[in-house]
Amino acid sequence: MPNDLDLSGRWGLATTGGDHSCEIPLPGDVHSALHAAGIIPDPYFGRNEEVVQWVAHEDWVLTRTFSLDHVDGGWYLDVDNLDTVAVVFINGIPVLSADNCFRRYRPDISEALQPGENTIRIVIHSSIKAGAERQARQPFYIPYHPGNSPIANGNMLRKPQCHFGWDWNIAIAPLGLYGRIAICKLDPARIEHVEVSQLHHAEGRVDVTVKATLYAREPAVVPVHFELEGERVRLDCGINAGETVITHVFEVDHPRLWWPSGSGEQALYDLRVSVPGATVEKRIGLRTVELLTDADEVGSRFALKVNGREIFCRGANWIPADALYSRSDASKVEDLLQSAKDANMNMIRVWGGGFYEADWFYALCDRLGLMVWQDFMFACNLYPCSEDFLENVAVEVDYQVRRLQSHPSIALWCGDNELVGALTWFEESRTNRDRYLVAYDRLNRVIEQGVKRAFPQAIWWPSSPASGYLDYGDAWHADGSGDMHYWSVWHENKSFDNYRSVRPRFCSEFGFQSYTSLPVIESFAEAKDMNIASPVIELHQKNAGGNERIAGTMFRYFRFPKDFANFVYLSQIQQGLAIKTAVEYWRSLKPHCMGTLYWQLNDTWPVASWSSLDYGGNWKAMHYMVRRFFQPVTVAAIPKEDGRTIDFSMVNDTAEAVDMEIDIFALTLQGKQICLKAAKGRCPPDRAEIIASIALADLPEASLVGWSFTAGNGMTGEGHYAPVSYKTLDLQPSGVSLTSRMLENGSVELTVSATGLALFVMIESRIPGRYSDNAFDLAADESRRIIFTPQSPLEGGVVPQFTLYDLQSCQALG
Repeated sequence: MPNDLDLSGRWGLATTGGDHSCEIPLPGDVHSALHAAGIIPDPYFGRNEEVVQWVAHEDWVLTRTFSLDHVDGGWYLDVDNLDTVAVVFINGIPVLSADNCFRRYRPDISEALQPGENTIRIVIHSSIKAGAERQARQPFYIPYHPGNSPIANGNMLRKPQCHFGWDWNIAIAPLGLYGRIAICKLDPARIEHVEVSQLHHAEGRVDVTVKATLYAREPAVVPVHFELEGERVRLDCGINAGETVITHVFEVDHPRLWWPSGSGEQALYDLRVSVPGATVEKRIGLRTVELLTDADEVGSRFALKVNGREIFCRGANWIPADALYSRSDASKVEDLLQSAKDANMNMIRVWGGGFYEADWFYALCDRLGLMVWQDFMFACNLYPCSEDFLENVAVEVDYQVRRLQSHPSIALWCGDNELVGALTWFEESRTNRDRYLVAYDRLNRVIEQGVKRAFPQAIWWPSSPASGYLDYGDAWHADGSGDMHYWSVWHENKSFDNYRSVRPRFCSEFGFQSYTSLPVIESFAEAKDMNIASPVIELHQKNAGGNERIAGTMFRYFRFPKDFANFVYLSQIQQGLAIKTAVEYWRSLKPHCMGTLYWQLNDTWPVASWSSLDYGGNWKAMHYMVRRFFQPVTVAAIPKEDGRTIDFSMVNDTAEAVDMEIDIFALTLQGKQICLKAAKGRCPPDRAEIIASIALADLPEASLVGWSFTAGNGMTGEGHYAPVSYKTLDLQPSGVSLTSRMLENGSVELTVSATGLALFVMIESRIPGRYSDNAFDLAADESRRIIFTPQSPLEGGVVPQFTLYDLQSCQALG
C-alpha cells in the first residue's frame, strides 16, 4: 500500500454530548458544516451572527474510520492547521494533544493502530473555554482589546486573533481543521524541510544552497536526489535516528533574476528534492533583498532594495480571504491577488492577526511579483510570557520560517502588529508598563531569535509600526524613521488634508472606510434594512462609531445623498479620495518616503470596512482609483501649505528616465475645459519632481483644476482637484447616460456619455464582473467606451441592467 493514507474528505461531526450531528468535509470548519446541514442559518445574513454564538461555546467531535492491512512500526499522523485546542484519539488511545493552529504535528501512532478498521476521533475544545482557563493560570492578567475582540481571551491561544472579532470581522470564534491530515509511514525517512539560501550573488553567477532535513526512526542509508532546472544530483547518505541535514550547492551561471511586479521578470526555477517515498517540489526565485535603515538628516530611512535597486512599495494589507475557511478556495484567493497586481501593486502585507497563509498563496505571490511583508501572528493585544507559551511560539516560528523561507516574494519578516502601541491601551499596562514591556520583549526576542536561527539571511523588523530596533516609542505619529501607521484621519476624525501633515518613511497602515457595494448589501439585508441606522446595517459595521464617521465626513465634503443607494456610492467615492490624497502626497516625497500600504485589500465577510475589494472580489470605486494613483508613472496635484498654489508632481517608479507632457485646464461647473497651462518635463529614474505649478488665483470662479498627461513610456492619466469642498459647488445636471451591446466574446461594451460635468461616474450591476474603468470623470459632450467582463458567462447572452451614479445625480433635490 502507499506510504500515505489521506484522511481528507467526509467525517462525522457532533458535540461531545452527541447533539447536532452531521457530516463535515475536511479540510473545513464547523460553522460551514452546520450551515450546510441546516442546523444553523447563514452566519453572514441579517443578524444571524447573534444566533450562532452557541457554536463556539461547545466542544466538537470529528470522527471517521480507515483501514490498514498491516501495522508494523513507523506510522505517524501528519496534521497541520488544526484549530486549535484539540486531542486526537486513534482507537480510543490519545495520540496528539494540540494547542497551536500554526504548527505541524507528526506524532508516532504505531502503538495505537490495529490491523483492519481503525477509528480516528478529534475532540476540538471550545476556544472560549480554553482561553478563559489559560487566562486564569497566568501569574498576572494579560489584557486583550475588547473593541477588536468581543469574544474574550483570544490572546491566550495560538490561533487567528481575528477569529474573536475585529473591527471588520464577524465574531464567532470558528474552529475546525484547515490543512492536511494523513496517516503516513516512515520507510525509511521523511523530508521535514527543504530550505534554500543564496549566499553568493556575483556578476553572472549565484550559488544556491539547498538544505534537506530528513527524519528517520533508525539509522539508514538513503538515496537523496537534488534537482534544479534539470540538473540532477544523487547523494547516497547515511542518516541517523532523528534529524539529519543533507546539503547540496548548485552553481547557477547567468541567473534569471526574480523582480517585483513592474520592475522586471518574475523568473522562477524548478527545485525538487526526493527520497524513496517522498518528494518536495518548489519553485524558487533568485534575487537579493536589503532593508535600508541608514541615518539621514531627519532620522533614518526605511527602503527595500531588490537586486541592487530601491523599490517604492505600492500595495495594501491582506487579511484572511474569508472569516470561515470553507467559504474560500485557491481560485478566489488568486482572484484577489490578481486584483492587487492589476491595480499596479507590487507588495502586500500579510497582517499579523490572521494566518500564515498556505504555500500556494506565496507561490501565487511569487508568480505575480507581489512582494510580501510577512507579520508573525500577533496583533493588537498583549500576550503571555510564560515558559510554556514561549516554547510553543518558538516551535511555531521555526516551522513557519523553514516552511516559507524559499519564496522570493517574502521580502521582510515582522515580529507583530501594533503590540508596542498596545502597551498604552490598557489600564494594567499603563499602570505597570515595566512588567508588560518586559513580557513583550521576551516574546519579541523569542520570535527574532527563532527567525535568525531558522533563516539567518532573513530581513527582520521587530514590530509594525516601529521607529527602529529596540525603539518602543509612538510610531503612529513619528514620521522620521521606520514604518508608520497613520490613523489620525479616520480614528481622530481629521480632514483628508491632514495626510499632508506627515512625511512617512514608509506607511504600512492607513485607511478610510466605506460601505460595501449595494449588490453585496442586498445579499445579507432585506429592503427594510436599507438604512445606515438599521440594526442589520449596524451589525455589519464593526468599528465603533464607524457609520457616524462615514456620515460626518460626507457632510463635511458633500451634499446629502438622495437615498440609501447613493449614500453607499458616495461613501466609496470619499474613501477613494481619502486614500488618493495620502498616496499621491507620499509618493511625491520619494525617495524620502519609499512605501505606502493602505488598509486593507479585501474583506472576510460582507461588512462596512476599509477594503478596496468587496467581499467576493468585485472592485469598489476605490480600487479603480488605486489602479490610477498606483500607476508606476503618474502625475499628482499637490497643494502647497499656503493654499494658494498647486504643484503638479511627476512620479516615476521605473528604472528609466521618462519624458512627460501635461495639459492643465480649468473645469467649469458646466463641464467646459479652459486651458491654463501646458508643460513638458523629464522625470529621472525612481524619483518625483515638479513639472508645473499654477496659482489658484488664476482659476475662474466656481471651477475645478483638471489635467491630463502623457508619458514617453506610453502611460497616460487624468484627474481633477477641487480647491473647495464639493458641497459648495452648484453642480449642473450632468446628463450622464449609458448604452450597451453584447460582444462576441461574452463581454458587454458600454458607452457612457454626458452633456454636462459628470464627476466620479460609477457603473454598477448586480452581475459580478470587472469594468475596464470606473469612477471616472466626463466633461461636457464627452463619452467613454467601457468593457464589462462578467465573472461568469451571461445566461442566454442577455445584457444585464446597469446603474449609473455621478456626484450631481446622487444629491438630494430641493
